[in-house]
Amino acid sequence: MMSRGLISKAIVGADRVLATGHVANKIGTLGLAIAAKRFGIPFYVAAPISTFDFSSRPEDVAIEERDPMEVLSFMGRRIAPRGVGAMNPAFDLTPPDLISAIITDRGVYRPGELADLARIIS
Repeated sequence: MMSRGLISKAIVGADRVLATGHVANKIGTLGLAIAAKRFGIPFYVAAPISTFDFSSRPEDVAIEERDPMEVLSFMGRRIAPRGVGAMNPAFDLTPPDLISAIITDRGVYRPGELADLARIIS
């Protein structure tokens, strides 16, 4: 849809927004942001102030890893060959350079403007 010009903007939610403008959200958000950037589509994050974390850095964010058997098996039966492992992250971290703006209940901010938001709500 993006490559055919049928999408004018992408809007996702967020589980956590850092002061740096990095956004932690369900797995796949980063891939969607990369695709939007590739096709020149604005990528927005909609998140309430309650999801903002003004004290953590990107390297502090622990990405939850789910049981690899969720992707190595189906209905209790292994579908991947023995010896094959898997990573099964539940979230990813989207960097601010892929985000056009963050829509909040206090206004719309570009990722680089979040320090201003922190001062307003402190």
